[in-house]
Amino acid sequence: MQTTFSLAQLADPHVAESEKILRACVHCGFCTATCPTYVLLGDELDSPRGRIYLIKDMLENDRPATQEVVKHVDRCLSCLSCMTTCPSGVHYMHLVDHARAHIHQTYQRPFFDRLNRALLAAILPYRDRFRFALAGAALAKPLAPVLDLIKPLRPMAAMLRLAPGFPKGRAPSEMPGTHAATGPRRARVALLGGCAQPVLRPEIDEAAIRLLNRFQVEVVRVEKEGCCGSLVHHMGREEQALAQARANVDAWTAEIEGQGLDAILVTVSGCGTTIKDYGYMLRLDPAYAEKARRVSALAKDISEYAATLGLPVAERPMGHKVAYHAACSLQHGQKVKGPPAQLLRTVGFEVAEPSESHICCGSAGTYNMLQSELAVQLRDRKVANIEKLAPSIIAAGNIGCMTQIGSGTDLPIVHTVELLDWATGGPVPGPVAAAGLHAAA
Repeated sequence: MQTTFSLAQLADPHVAESEKILRACVHCGFCTATCPTYVLLGDELDSPRGRIYLIKDMLENDRPATQEVVKHVDRCLSCLSCMTTCPSGVHYMHLVDHARAHIHQTYQRPFFDRLNRALLAAILPYRDRFRFALAGAALAKPLAPVLDLIKPLRPMAAMLRLAPGFPKGRAPSEMPGTHAATGPRRARVALLGGCAQPVLRPEIDEAAIRLLNRFQVEVVRVEKEGCCGSLVHHMGREEQALAQARANVDAWTAEIEGQGLDAILVTVSGCGTTIKDYGYMLRLDPAYAEKARRVSALAKDISEYAATLGLPVAERPMGHKVAYHAACSLQHGQKVKGPPAQLLRTVGFEVAEPSESHICCGSAGTYNMLQSELAVQLRDRKVANIEKLAPSIIAAGNIGCMTQIGSGTDLPIVHTVELLDWATGGPVPGPVAAAGLHAAA
């Protein structure tokens, strides 16, 4: 794609990077076939190619974002399916992130849109605030149909509908500290706590810790580590995102330079995509650039790391058909597609993958709240494809996907690592036990 940025504009490293990305695009349109919003809406401006044109025009002319640009960029899920499809290697993720930051800096959103976004940015990345908010949401849930009648308040209605009920208290596994390996230690890893998952489903990380310990891996919960920054990063709140990234880099660097780390493991694939990008996000910060690159190099999804542990091949089948949902952030963002399903097969599950597995479920961080109508359409499409497989269990590697898909089906949905833990000696995952399912005798 030809560009006409001035030398003065290209002096800005963010603009220079976006210009390089724009020039890689050859207008082929392969991305449109795999873009969820284009598949739903059929509007060129709701495809990656269309958004690229809008972003190019906005940045090249150095002008504030318009309502039209904001509408179509907001509809982007950042599922990154386009990056998997693109034959030219267009790094759409970094381009749309730049566009969102530009929108946040130059566009005055309507009052309720600003309010909804400010609430999400002030609550979701902070565990204690999120717990408190969930308690309030459990009480206010009956108001969701009323809020749905007022268009600017529909995101709040979506928040209430997605809330699972009264939150649990802090789990012991959430606390900073070390979980010793069983037998001689073969490795030492940090396990990201993050923000939302310990509040919604602390048993996921408990399963990860048991599995890792069982295979002689010491697990440390690092003090002063918190939200990875992805939630606010995808809302264009770049300063808040970078501050959260720096805090994590500091926490993990202290551990690396102290007792050492062989890996930084993540059980939320959306977080993993962002942490693996810290080196890029902080590349212009001389105090953090090198440290961030080191952190990104150590970051791995739990399924990537579990594939190196040598999990034993099952002597007998577990007796359940599992529909494996490949989270977009894992298959497109991190290019991790094969290991989760293969691991589940290794330990004894029958695994099936739904048709249109490349299409997003509609969760996408805060998308299912801020763009709830499109998100529900994508969820229902995903659930229909999963239920066609007639599975007894759904597995996924991202809490956002689990919450989203779980709101549209009665099938038990659990994290991949919970099934790996169960098959290698751990307890039956809660939702599986609640459905009355047990391992084959």
